[in-house]
Amino acid sequence: MSDTSLPQFFTRFPMRRVDEPGLDTVLAEPAEGLTVLFLWGRDCPNCDMAKGAMLLGHERFQWPRVRWLHDNVYEDPGMATRFGLHGIPAFIVFAGARKLGRITSWPGTDAFVRAIDAQLAALSPAQG
Repeated sequence: MSDTSLPQFFTRFPMRRVDEPGLDTVLAEPAEGLTVLFLWGRDCPNCDMAKGAMLLGHERFQWPRVRWLHDNVYEDPGMATRFGLHGIPAFIVFAGARKLGRITSWPGTDAFVRAIDAQLAALSPAQG
């Protein structure tokens, strides 16, 4: 997947773009379940692997109780600093404004889906 296909990725796999200054405001908005923040960068081979897998198995990454956000940390280094990133892609998982954890690098579709499923199952009924 090259830079020219990036707009296609976010069209085919809609995610709301956020930046570091606006993240807390977005996380404060009511959301059912989890929020997954996808941190990526242009010309990042591992990011392209993740995007390709997400497009190929699109239906596996769609949960009714998951809201997706994204940010290009090369253009928004404050976000990388905020989360102490040493590599991308990284996926930060939130319940409301509370950070639950991070998936760093691309673990593969099955491992990623299992991790999100486990977090959804762990939510109390009041949270989603």
